[in-house]
Amino acid sequence: MRRILAVFYGAVSYLIFFVTFLYAVGFVGNLVVPKSIDSGVAGAFGLSLLIDVLLLGLFAVQHSVMARPAFKRWWTRFVPQVVERTTYVLLSSLALILLFWLWQPMQGVVWSIENVAGRNVLWALFWIGWVIVLTSTFLINHFDLFGLRQVYLYSKGQEYTNIGFKTPFLYRLVRHPIMLGFIVAFWATPHMTVGHLAFAIITTVYILIALQFEEHDLVSYYGEAYEKYRRQVSMILPFPRKK
Repeated sequence: MRRILAVFYGAVSYLIFFVTFLYAVGFVGNLVVPKSIDSGVAGAFGLSLLIDVLLLGLFAVQHSVMARPAFKRWWTRFVPQVVERTTYVLLSSLALILLFWLWQPMQGVVWSIENVAGRNVLWALFWIGWVIVLTSTFLINHFDLFGLRQVYLYSKGQEYTNIGFKTPFLYRLVRHPIMLGFIVAFWATPHMTVGHLAFAIITTVYILIALQFEEHDLVSYYGEAYEKYRRQVSMILPFPRKK
C-alpha cells in the first residue's frame, strides 16, 4: 500500500507541476490563460509592487530553503525520503499557483515594439527560452529532477541511486542552462510593462543569488570534479572561459 500511495502522490504532484509549468508560459507571455502577468485592473502602484514582491519572495524562500542539504536532513525526519523531492516539487508548484492567482498588474509601458521583424525575433527568443528550460531538464534526467524516478524505484523495491555528475550538450556551454532559459523567456517580450519588468528584474536577481548557494552545494557534493567544471564552463552566459 505504501508503494502505491507513493507512486500516486508522485504522479499527482508531477501532473500539478506540469500544468503549472504550462500555465507559467501563458502567464509570462500573456497567452491563452485567464490570468496573466498583465491582465486585470491595475491598482495603486505601491501596493501592487509590494504584493508582487512578497509573492516572488515567498516562492524564492520556499524554493531555495527547501533545496538546501541541511533543510533536507531536517525535513526527512518528518517526510519519507522517497517523496522528499516530490513534496518539494508540489510545494513549489503551489507557491507559483498562489503567485499567478494574486499577482497585481502594473500597466505602464516600458517598451512596445511595433516593427514586425523585431516582434518576431522577441517571440522567437521567448519560445527558445522555454525550450531551453524543458530540454535542459531532460538532459539531466527530467523524471529524477521532479521526483518520479524516486517513487518509481521505490515501487519496484529498488534502492535509489544518484544519477551522478554529467555535462551533456547544453551543459557544456553553460553550467545552468535551465536558469539561462528562464532569464531569456522572462525578458523576451515585444510589450514590456512595468509589472513584467518588475517580475523580470526580481526573478533574475533571485536566480543569480540562488545559483551561488547551489554552486556551493554542488562543490561540496562533487568536489574537484565540479571545481574543474566551473573552471572550464561559464555559469549562465555561453562565453568561453579564459584558459
